[in-house]
Amino acid sequence: MPDSTVRATRPTWYFALIIVGVILISLTIRSPLAAVGPLIGSIQAATGLSHGALGYLTTLPLICFALLSLFTPFFTRRLGVNGTLGLALAMLATGIALRSAPGVIWLYGGTILLGIAIALANVLLPSLVKQDFPNRQGLLTSIYASLMGIGAALAAGISVPLAEILPGGWRTSLGIWAVPAAIAAVLWLPVIQHQQHKRSRFHPLAGLKSLSHSPVAWQVALFMGLQSLVFYVVLAWLPEVLIERGMSASRAGWLLSLSQATGVLGTLVTPVYAEKMESQRSIVLGVVSLQLIGVLGLLLPGLELAWLWVGLLGFGAGCSFGLALLFIVLRAPDTRGTTQLSGMAQAVGYLLAAGGPALFGYLFELTSSWTLPLILLIVVTLAQLGFGIGAARPVVIKK
Repeated sequence: MPDSTVRATRPTWYFALIIVGVILISLTIRSPLAAVGPLIGSIQAATGLSHGALGYLTTLPLICFALLSLFTPFFTRRLGVNGTLGLALAMLATGIALRSAPGVIWLYGGTILLGIAIALANVLLPSLVKQDFPNRQGLLTSIYASLMGIGAALAAGISVPLAEILPGGWRTSLGIWAVPAAIAAVLWLPVIQHQQHKRSRFHPLAGLKSLSHSPVAWQVALFMGLQSLVFYVVLAWLPEVLIERGMSASRAGWLLSLSQATGVLGTLVTPVYAEKMESQRSIVLGVVSLQLIGVLGLLLPGLELAWLWVGLLGFGAGCSFGLALLFIVLRAPDTRGTTQLSGMAQAVGYLLAAGGPALFGYLFELTSSWTLPLILLIVVTLAQLGFGIGAARPVVIKK
């Protein structure tokens, strides 16, 4: 049954509930990762883990994103988009709860489980937009991308204060994010029950094989990957960069929150504006340049303008994230194609990004300075610009 026919048979309350669900999912799938960075010092003090090992608390979810994204079409073939999202929410709540349990094994085990859950949700949010809101692609992309940033900003800002006032310290601060994930899973149940899904005979590997021959698909994937690498390196290590230069842990956490907040502005505005343009090349050039200025600013001595450099870096990164998601929707021909392109882009992209936090942690340990890691971040940003220019071409990938 064509997507348009299925949409016509759905009641108004279904679309209202979808929007509520998208809001909750978006707020939930970045906050568990953003909460880790400001708490790195407390986690290290309690566990004795090295900077490199702590980097895996961010890297392991990225590896899950890379490995699971390609296989998401196999889940949707059996469960549909809505059913797979429901499964992801249940797994997310469980993984967050496990991560906060005593013992290093649970810290990493829960991180892997929540990484699997977020991988599924990451791939399917663009598909959900294409499936239910084909005439509002830019607007819905702006809404859910910006809400992801809001969730991350909130988590980054309050993780240290929560650890200071709640019993259980950093474990409770990390575990509290299981509550909104569980609420979202329960509220998603009516959406699953109303789903009109018939198992497709189309094999997902056929679509992935076709995409692997598309230069545009690779450019979208690599743009996604490089902007993700920048984002997750900043998420994991920005507080430590600032603390090493003399800033307090609490203030560094709030500056990380500032980077996420300015990113929200970018993701809120950019997709709506970019969708109206035939080519998005000028936008790519502008927003990636802002990222570059932000990183260069962090290399300058002194902390007086740290808020400015962090704000520019966050805004540029947020714009890049919104563009990466919009490219997936714009370059794909239909819902199934969106799922496949999203899976490929996020698999290739996050595989590229996965080594970032650990690599940057090891470089710091090797040099006892954040200068070399920040220079490497500049190189990554320049590469992101090149692939973004290619992904911005006004073409649709053929079926």
